[in-house]
Amino acid sequence: MKGKKIVLSGLYISMGILLPIVFHQFNMGGQVFLPMHIPVLIAGLTLGPVEGLIVGVLTPILSSFLTGMPVFFPMLPIMIFELGIYGLISGYFNVNLKSKIYISMLMAMVSGRIMAGIVVFILVNFFGMQGTGPYLYVKGAIITGIPGIIIQLLFIPPAVKLLKKVYSIK
Repeated sequence: MKGKKIVLSGLYISMGILLPIVFHQFNMGGQVFLPMHIPVLIAGLTLGPVEGLIVGVLTPILSSFLTGMPVFFPMLPIMIFELGIYGLISGYFNVNLKSKIYISMLMAMVSGRIMAGIVVFILVNFFGMQGTGPYLYVKGAIITGIPGIIIQLLFIPPAVKLLKKVYSIK
């Protein structure tokens, strides 16, 4: 099973790099549709918290170095922590606690956005990040990302159920 998880983690990281490229290529708005979030959530939900965390941390780092998205500062540190928490929490709730997919996703989405707010607070107060504070950042991310959140809630649960069957994952 370890080999399968490594291969699938690599696949999810690749998807997390390629999906935003496609969305940006067709001017579909990455901040609106949140294409990098989809494979990270799927990784956590199918593989578990450790692999979800790894996929969530590595995906924005590799994407930033390979494509320039997300930009190094301030978005990269925010996304590393936000997506890492998405993968960790979705995997913990769904795989470890056997929670329903929707509950696991919602817990991950809330936790990830709280973490993003914490990182913004740190960046503003200790690293001179200009712009909004944590509350306005999180509020803006949620409002802007509503279409992406809806897509995630519609697309991810059936995809996870199918992937678990195809890859014989419990």
